[in-house]
Amino acid sequence: MIGNLGDLEIFARIVTAGSLSAAGREMGLSPPVVSKRVQRLEERLGARLFQRTTRKVTLTEAGQGFYERVVAILASIEEAESQLARKSSEARGLLRVSAPTSFGRLHIAPHLRPLLDANPDLTIDLELSDSFVDIVGEGFDVAVRIADLDDSSLVARRLASVHRVLCATPDYLARVGEPRHISELSGHVLLATHGQDPWRLEGPDGPVTLRVHSQLRTNSNEVVREAVLASVGIALRSTWDVGPELRSGALKVVLPRWRASHRVGLFAVYPSRRFLPQKVRVFIDHLAALYGQVPPWDEGLAHLLEQQQAA
Repeated sequence: MIGNLGDLEIFARIVTAGSLSAAGREMGLSPPVVSKRVQRLEERLGARLFQRTTRKVTLTEAGQGFYERVVAILASIEEAESQLARKSSEARGLLRVSAPTSFGRLHIAPHLRPLLDANPDLTIDLELSDSFVDIVGEGFDVAVRIADLDDSSLVARRLASVHRVLCATPDYLARVGEPRHISELSGHVLLATHGQDPWRLEGPDGPVTLRVHSQLRTNSNEVVREAVLASVGIALRSTWDVGPELRSGALKVVLPRWRASHRVGLFAVYPSRRFLPQKVRVFIDHLAALYGQVPPWDEGLAHLLEQQQAA
């Protein structure tokens, strides 16, 4: 008996996407996690489902027959879910949400009213923390995380890309000097929280891991933000956090050809795809629609960053 519906969904998504990596991107899972789940399914079935090459996967004869049955199973489940959703289209009950402190304050809290107005029987308990909480252990329904996720025990939906740039005030750069190469950062005050050390950057010379040494140590992202605005040093900040300051010139991008890892994104993370409560689905869909293809905090920044990179 197949005990994990998620494995069937992954199997079906690989067939439609054409590769393990493409399926992983669509489902918010890393390729190693997808490969492990397929291997687990094949071991449980006692049959090989795919022929794998470096570029693509193709179904075996056994896999083709299994796929036809899996599609029928998943279609029946989707139909049952749709019928249930039509009976209860509103989100109800207590929704416990965990989110990063600054992001929750800036980009979640101001946009909750339409969600609450549309779902009068929904209560949201929004807890803000810069630590990764144990969703299952602490009883959260969903967590908003900014990370490069490879957690095999949770389901993640990518909500938006996250761009992080090195930045400082013009006053700091005029006083201390502006670095022209990544190696020159060692002569500057670098500002980061405990959890953000080391910095993992990508640039023209490839990936670099940089240890952060500073007179100021803190567990608060908001302290780092205020310190960089006060001309204390250079920080690695997200555009969702310092976009207005970059547009106004209060902050300037340092070494614009160097950025944080592109794999980091904004995710909604929840314990299981199976029997996803309507309140969780509605909340995640609300955020996804809110941030869209180009998040509001990135509007108008792309051209500015391209100009500075070309300079």
